[in-house]
Amino acid sequence: MLYIFLQKLNALLGIDLLDKLVMVLDQLGFRIFGAALASFLVVVFMGKPVIAWLRAKKIGDQAKFDVAALDAALASKQNTPTMGGVLIAAAIASAVLLFGDPVNRYTQMALLVLVWMAGVGGADDWLKLTAASRPGSSRQGLYAWEKLVFQLGISALVSFFAYRFAMDGPEQGQRVLGHVLNLPFQKTFDNRLQSEPMAGLIFLPMGIYIAVGTLFMTGMSNAVNITDGMDGLASGITAAVALGLVALCVIAGTDSTAHDLLVPYISTSAELAIVAAAIAGACLGFLWWNCSPAHVFMGDTGSLCLGGLIAYIALVIRQEIVVFIMCGVFILEIGSVVLQVAYYKHTKGKRIFRCAPYHWHLHMGGWPEQRVVVRLWIVSILLVLIGLASIKLR
Repeated sequence: MLYIFLQKLNALLGIDLLDKLVMVLDQLGFRIFGAALASFLVVVFMGKPVIAWLRAKKIGDQAKFDVAALDAALASKQNTPTMGGVLIAAAIASAVLLFGDPVNRYTQMALLVLVWMAGVGGADDWLKLTAASRPGSSRQGLYAWEKLVFQLGISALVSFFAYRFAMDGPEQGQRVLGHVLNLPFQKTFDNRLQSEPMAGLIFLPMGIYIAVGTLFMTGMSNAVNITDGMDGLASGITAAVALGLVALCVIAGTDSTAHDLLVPYISTSAELAIVAAAIAGACLGFLWWNCSPAHVFMGDTGSLCLGGLIAYIALVIRQEIVVFIMCGVFILEIGSVVLQVAYYKHTKGKRIFRCAPYHWHLHMGGWPEQRVVVRLWIVSILLVLIGLASIKLR
């Protein structure tokens, strides 16, 4: 938006001195850096007043679980303000609007995912945290089916438009690379004739594409939500994944680079690198307040929109499998919950893990919280590097 504003101002006033400013804002690398820095600063500088407001409203986390030992270990977290995800969502939106291209339709859909998912998470947080003030302590958050309907609805809608937007690129007919099933180590272009897609590529029909996008976005938003349980855990992992997404978006959205690395080229998708950079900056800024001992938790407000954005970007640039690898810790966390619940019901009371999600299993096994968080950060960074390396191994 800043670039477009300066362009119009320059044309209106006829001042050539603005050309240099406009020129630097036209450089993708500068705008990526600007978005990351802007979102970081918004969270850092707005953190203190927002946390104070949340405390004044008594929007605090009760940290209650069905495991007595875990409740005792987390007694110190009682009444820590939550809904800090409003900081993350506001910072991402501000940075994208400032440094991104608001005319780009992929950017517009990213903002829709951000606002929608943050709104669903915020409604859930608010109902949980204000239940005691209502007669009968009714409505302890959104019902599971309500939340799922909202998540599935936006995911299906965005997947539909992502499919349609891909058809507006330079590709024609059934050979739209924005619809390709991008498998590990699969070459999208022939090494000898890089202008032509490889024979044998699988192009997803609309129904399957929307189904994949819907399940991926809904699942990832819930995976980040489940991982958000220790100080700095979800925000640190998300920052690492988002930095990896910046690289993937630049590759997919740059014609020459995509051809050189033999991955699908998605026209205008490089703008999503600014969204990914804003996510990384906002999460790093949130760590300023969320590192142990946390001053604030992101709550569903932050975790749902972060997971949804990660999956949406992966869907557009056709890198779901690579991003799945990069998000390995998120997948482990939600997988541990699914396995625990299924096994508990099947065996009528037996458990696979001491407690699910998996980070609590490690904590109850004797690992201090900071050790769990830092080691899962390390694992995530390694998974991001492995995911990026797999792009080259074609």
